[in-house]
Amino acid sequence: VVVPKGKWFSGAIRLRSNCGLHLSEGAEVLFSQDPADYLPAVHTSWEGMECWNYSPLVYAYSCTNIAITGKGTLRGYAGEFKDTLWKKWVPQANGIRDARLQLYTWGAEDVPVAERQIWKKPNANTRPHLLQINRCKDVRLENFKVRNSPFWTIHLYHSEDVTVRGLDVYAHGNNNDGIDIEMTRNVLVENCRFDQGDDGVVIKSGRNRDAWRLNRPTENIVIRNCEIVNAHTVLGVGSEISGGVRNVLMEKCTAGEVARVYYVKTNRRRGGFVENVVMRDVK
Repeated sequence: VVVPKGKWFSGAIRLRSNCGLHLSEGAEVLFSQDPADYLPAVHTSWEGMECWNYSPLVYAYSCTNIAITGKGTLRGYAGEFKDTLWKKWVPQANGIRDARLQLYTWGAEDVPVAERQIWKKPNANTRPHLLQINRCKDVRLENFKVRNSPFWTIHLYHSEDVTVRGLDVYAHGNNNDGIDIEMTRNVLVENCRFDQGDDGVVIKSGRNRDAWRLNRPTENIVIRNCEIVNAHTVLGVGSEISGGVRNVLMEKCTAGEVARVYYVKTNRRRGGFVENVVMRDVK
């Protein structure tokens, strides 16, 4: 599927197996800020807990052999984050605290995921990801630009055999991690540029009982020759880490305005393990 040069307004885009989305040079896909454009809800996760929520802006579920390529741009919204609908969904007292508690409860009580319709909870305000690859295999993300995101920017979830190459990512709203690799194995991230309002490269593996149920560590991850321009952390591990993390290598990367180079974060409730994380030649 080729997006030609020009500006194109869109709701949710859903990928299918054996298909590629090609963003031609000069093409820009600008996404809606209307939550109704991200319904019907889809099987996803939110902060490491599985649920049904608003669709990510670009979403692939249980796909094989898919790609997003080209030198065009995926733009999560126009203008500044402070002026968007998504900003109004950020305050903890504005629905997020109650939604998170509901997700914790569902997970702790082993409520079937199909019944966890968090988007139906009044004022849940659980913002969608910009791009989520969910339960997919043989994935290639190459050369395109990302500008702005409602929530986590690129989320690789419960997938395997993924190549992320040559991306240029800029997102400075709330919770705008660059790339979150969660319950996913065999990933190469190389020659990318991340300029973020939160962490740069993040390794996660689910939260609490949900992660123990799925029992899928994040493992065999290589990040190399990347530039992290701005970020809270260059390489973050956690805080959703209950499924465990092993075999992560970051090398030959550079960092600019960052608060931390390497940060492992969890808490006593979550469990999990971190094994064999190597950073070298990071400036």
